[in-house]
Amino acid sequence: MAVEAERAGGGVSWWYDKRTRAIIMQVVVISLFVAFIGYIVNNTATNMEARGLSPGFGFMDQIAGFNPTSAEFNLTDFDVNSSTHGDVFILGLVNTLVISAIGVVLATIVGFTMGVLRLSKNPLINFLASCYVEVMRNIPLLLHIFIWYFAVWLTLPELFETIDGKRQLGAFNLFGLDMVFISQRGINYPNAILNPGWQAIPIALALAIAGIVVLAKWAKKRQDATGQPFPVLWTSIAMLIVFPVIAYLIMGGPIGWDLPEPGRFNLRGGATLPGSLMGLLLALVVYTGAFIAEAVRSGIQSVSHGQTEAAFALGLRPNITTRKVIIPQAMRVIVPPMTSQYLNLTKNSSLAVAIGYPDLVNIFTGVSLNQTGNAVEIIAMTMGVYLTISLVISLFMNWYNKSVTLVER
Repeated sequence: MAVEAERAGGGVSWWYDKRTRAIIMQVVVISLFVAFIGYIVNNTATNMEARGLSPGFGFMDQIAGFNPTSAEFNLTDFDVNSSTHGDVFILGLVNTLVISAIGVVLATIVGFTMGVLRLSKNPLINFLASCYVEVMRNIPLLLHIFIWYFAVWLTLPELFETIDGKRQLGAFNLFGLDMVFISQRGINYPNAILNPGWQAIPIALALAIAGIVVLAKWAKKRQDATGQPFPVLWTSIAMLIVFPVIAYLIMGGPIGWDLPEPGRFNLRGGATLPGSLMGLLLALVVYTGAFIAEAVRSGIQSVSHGQTEAAFALGLRPNITTRKVIIPQAMRVIVPPMTSQYLNLTKNSSLAVAIGYPDLVNIFTGVSLNQTGNAVEIIAMTMGVYLTISLVISLFMNWYNKSVTLVER
């Protein structure tokens, strides 16, 4: 047809040019999308105006008038008498980031451990790991949260109990050191007191991390050139401990500790991880870890068995073979589904409303929305937060995925 059009008109019609046709289709799709968004915005504004609602973010400066968190778990120094709905947003955002970050780290550890154990040749270990994966990932997450909070955490002893008419401390005293107490209320632990000069410690930690990166690259080049391995793992752990300790000693011990002490009705001093955080964290870690375990198992099984046989033929021990040969090749298969699980964990943290953990959805999309009535603005801000967090996680994991992708030579 293109030939006939060229003969008839002396040239090729623009419709038969793939590049031009693709551009036109993209313009049409984008135009339709923009028109749809414009229709939604206009329709929303019209409905709000009909109901006498004025859109805007002025409510963020209004005094909240409620306390969204306990005094023991107040990461942003929220003040019920002066803090605004903007402060509620910040507190909810911080609490969401805290539970998501801790959950991602712990779920990764649990998932990798169970994924490797599921491939164990020991039938008992293999069976137990398989039971964990199959049971945990087939129970709804909301039910997980209820089980871990109501059926597990709230069955712990109360902070104080009355025994023989006397009020006594009922919480578990971890290791009997009078430093960490575990009860229904949560975990009470020593709180750091930062004195002048404490900034040297995180700087030393950053230098240790930078040194570990340089050390890892040097060790890889050395092993490629000589075949001699270097104990990067243990050296890195030593650097992470020694550098901050040296900075601590040089600055004269700028960090003190406020220990929790039993009072009349509560523990005085220290810091607290509330029971709602622990219940939610356990549920997210156990549930997400089961899915990560399956990703790890499938990634390891995707590596040709010939790689293992070749490593054994070279005299490598099984643990070194797994760590140096199998896992690096399996990561290109493990990372994509693991990225999805990180995103799921972050978004699933919004189920905290079921047990009262003060995350963004619970206190901002819940309480602040009910008080102000600015549903459109609050929902849009909440959606924007989760979208931003998800995009950041995706960008980082995509970068990491490219770094572990096998490059053919």
